[in-house]
Amino acid sequence: MDRGTEDVLGAVGPRLRALRHGRGITLADLAATTGISESTLSRLESGQRKATLELLLPLARTYDVPLDDLVGAPRTGDPRIHLKPVQRFGMTFVPLSRQPGGVHAFKMIIPARPEPPAPTPQTHEGFEWLYVLSGRLRLVLGERDLTLPPGEAAEFETSLPHWLGSSDGGAVELLVLFGLQGVRAHVRDDFRASSRGAP
Repeated sequence: MDRGTEDVLGAVGPRLRALRHGRGITLADLAATTGISESTLSRLESGQRKATLELLLPLARTYDVPLDDLVGAPRTGDPRIHLKPVQRFGMTFVPLSRQPGGVHAFKMIIPARPEPPAPTPQTHEGFEWLYVLSGRLRLVLGERDLTLPPGEAAEFETSLPHWLGSSDGGAVELLVLFGLQGVRAHVRDDFRASSRGAP
């Protein structure tokens, strides 16, 4: 085995551990979802167990990331992102980024409704940034009730109660950047949902 291959394989364990910690997943949760024992997962993350396709495939499915991301392989071929829209809370989230961990970019579509729903603010850890592409966004943030037209942006700590909707019943399209906590709160139902194709 050449030195380059050894270096790539040696980085798999720390990458897997960082990905699991970043998602807030325990070894027990991961074992239950993948069918791989906790001891094997622990040895894989510490570098005591060699990464094999048999182990990496279920992990890639669970984390919903390309296999190349788990081994740190350089990107080759088609650079396009194959979008998989996710429906949540009556809205559509279209993933625009594919790197595991860190900040995730989404196009968010709020459909037109004759009677906009009443705000139901929520809180979670993290930070959000958004930019209105079209329509008029209603942003309820703590005690403030704001309307953002196309071209306006907002950023806020998500520990404040917040809610996004249409201000006039029309469709709204926006770009949103979520940290991992925001992805879990807005796009995923729970950890098991993350293994079924959410971004």
